[in-house]
Amino acid sequence: MTQREHWGLGAKLALSGAPFALLALLSIMLTLWVSWQLDGGAAAVNETGRMRMQAYRMSLDVSTGQQAALSAARREFDASLALLRTGDPERPLFIPWDDTIRDRFTQVQTAWIDYSRRWLDRTPGSLQGLNEDTAAFTTRIDALVTGIEAHMSHWTALLHLLQLATMALAVLGAGVLLFIGYLFVLEPVGHIKHAIERIQQGDLGARVERLTSDEFGTLADGFNNMAEQIQAMYRNLEARVAEKTVELQEKRERLESLYEVTSLISTAGSLDDLARGFVRHVAHVIHADGVALRWSDESNARFLMLASEGLPSYMTDGERCLKAEECHCGTPDLEVGARVIPIRAMAPSGLQYCAEAGFETMVSVPVQLKERLMGEVDLFFHASIELSPPVRSLLEALATHLASGMENLRLNALEKEAAVSQERSFLASELHDSIAQSLAFMKMQVQLMRDALADGNDAEAQKILGELDAGVRESYGDVRELLMHFRTRTNGEDIEPALLATLRKFEHQSGIHTTLTMHEHGMPLPPDIQIQVLHIVQEALSNVRKHARAGHVWLDVQQQPVWRFEVRDDGCGFPAGAGPADETHVGLRIMSERAARIGAVVEVFSTPRRGTSVVLMLPPANASIGEIPSPDTLSS
Repeated sequence: MTQREHWGLGAKLALSGAPFALLALLSIMLTLWVSWQLDGGAAAVNETGRMRMQAYRMSLDVSTGQQAALSAARREFDASLALLRTGDPERPLFIPWDDTIRDRFTQVQTAWIDYSRRWLDRTPGSLQGLNEDTAAFTTRIDALVTGIEAHMSHWTALLHLLQLATMALAVLGAGVLLFIGYLFVLEPVGHIKHAIERIQQGDLGARVERLTSDEFGTLADGFNNMAEQIQAMYRNLEARVAEKTVELQEKRERLESLYEVTSLISTAGSLDDLARGFVRHVAHVIHADGVALRWSDESNARFLMLASEGLPSYMTDGERCLKAEECHCGTPDLEVGARVIPIRAMAPSGLQYCAEAGFETMVSVPVQLKERLMGEVDLFFHASIELSPPVRSLLEALATHLASGMENLRLNALEKEAAVSQERSFLASELHDSIAQSLAFMKMQVQLMRDALADGNDAEAQKILGELDAGVRESYGDVRELLMHFRTRTNGEDIEPALLATLRKFEHQSGIHTTLTMHEHGMPLPPDIQIQVLHIVQEALSNVRKHARAGHVWLDVQQQPVWRFEVRDDGCGFPAGAGPADETHVGLRIMSERAARIGAVVEVFSTPRRGTSVVLMLPPANASIGEIPSPDTLSS
């Protein structure tokens, strides 16, 4: 059986256009050949015409007797005659020979021989008959020119005929090629386009008939295969969409569960609220019949039940605190990840509350933070179940979120406790450094007043009474300042409103005028930094009230390149290094301690009778703790 030969599209087009290409090439070659013949004949006509001119010039030379010029003209005529005889392909120049032209060329040669013998070979004795012989000779040459021109007229007609044939061939070839292109290219493309339009309109049964064995036939087979696959995919599309919808629904529910647990962790105010909310959520999401959340101690020796959902009371009471390995629950040394425990299929060991409550299966999910086991979540089911990978992954993710949330609660509680303890320490320090010293001073004054009253010294008693009154007023002012300090609140990101409120309270309390000036614009201060800055400013204002005897206080705030606060007054001031040794230095120490907490530096500049300036300079915003400059560095 012989294999059928398949012609490709390129081969078909090449075979269709090859005859026209060959005919066009042949026509062009013939046109070039005829043009070459015409060029050679035209050059021969020119050369023959020049011979006629040469004949007239020789006749003139004979009549004038110029032998030298005559000899040159004779040689030139011989050369022209030889050139016409042999031709010159390089010019080109050649005579288109035929019988008539050969006869007339022979007559020219014979006439030239006769003319030369009579008039050129010897000196004629008489010039009679010269003009008649010259005219007869040139007549022979004219006859040759006429013969050549007649022959060239035939070539010219042939050239025109070839040009017309070439034009007709071009038109015919273009028409044939257009028809072949439509037959072999446009028509198959049209079939494929029509089939594509039918598929776009929803007719998935559209097919393309294979009419040829070339590339369009292969394209038709490929299109039909693609259409069949699309039709098959469309048949199964509904089932796949339903499958994907169920899968997406499960993923959405898992994401909602994670989101709800995250929201619960962020909003729960206590461990009990977090635990109860978590077990309710897990029972709802996993469709468990019961859920228990157990928390472990540091050694994982005991597991405490924090919350439960759906468990009988005797089970929650009996398993309130489990020892490790006492039950199927609370096994800290097992592999990481959720595990399914078939309660009925396992040998009875330890507590049997699960079996008594009618549970068939328990799922234990460890609650871990990094490598430390912090507890477990136990889910109870009345039927036998198997965990799918998505549900297992969801349970482990929920347990991880729970561990992070409980750890955050613990850290927040520790942070709040540390903050309260630290603030109490500062409160005790300030009470000791201000009010306690004033009360100790007044206690001494009371004893002195008793002695004065016992001695009947009324003047001394009145003096001591005035000092007691001043001490009570000062202690009252200190208490009001402390209350104002601990009621200070920041205002979002902008510290300017809080500074204005502090200055207004100071003016109301002391009667001293104040001015706030803000320079530049900088990055806002965090709330904890703002609180410390306000306390330092308030302490500086307290020192002004107690000691400066000032009439005006200025608060200048520079925000760039670093935050800088300056409290400046026009009071009495004090010499450098010789200020009061009691309360002023106590206030400076309190300000320095607060500044050290935020990595800042406090400096005091004072001149007698020209006021005092307290400068607080914060570290750069991008400086780390190790990059905060020391007070000595900033002061220098």
